[in-house]
Amino acid sequence: MDYYSSYITKLIEEFSRLPGIGSKNAQRLAFHVLNMPKEQVKHLADAIVSAKENVHYCSCCCTLTDKDICPICASEKRDHSTIMVVETSRDLAAYERTNQYDGVYHVLQGAIDPMKGVGVADIRLKELVKRLESDEVKEVIVATNLGVEGDATALYLRNLIKPLGVKVSRIASGVPVGGDLEYIDEVTLLRALNGRVEQ
Repeated sequence: MDYYSSYITKLIEEFSRLPGIGSKNAQRLAFHVLNMPKEQVKHLADAIVSAKENVHYCSCCCTLTDKDICPICASEKRDHSTIMVVETSRDLAAYERTNQYDGVYHVLQGAIDPMKGVGVADIRLKELVKRLESDEVKEVIVATNLGVEGDATALYLRNLIKPLGVKVSRIASGVPVGGDLEYIDEVTLLRALNGRVEQ
């Protein structure tokens, strides 16, 4: 039995297609939208359509941008000799929030995951290799996620880049800030120990 009109049901269904949105959250969002002023709903809808029509991949690093080249790639203040390879634009944003990295990025838009049918040809590797043909690049920092897919991608990148004579490094992994050692899993503790640096 339908509790709501077909319009409300359709709206709930569309929200529930979004990642991380279950049926209860989809219902909450639908009713929130229905209670918003009509003008505000129009602004929301316009922003979604406008972003979809105008956002594309940067022709250099493959992050999402509304320009041909993103602001990071276009900046002369960035160190273009160091490229950090990340999986998604969200990962890029996370590193940018640290305000500690002044190099540039390359966004793979995924990771090698045979279980999901994602292979080497499905991520932005050709674009990375093209960038490495420049003598300007001295180091590639592999900052893929820690896990089976991220580690497999990191290994593939190392084997791909090393023969080009470019230094390849991998981000260290370990104990999160404020984490109690007794609650940290063994793999994380081992990586923290192996990735230690002299103080």
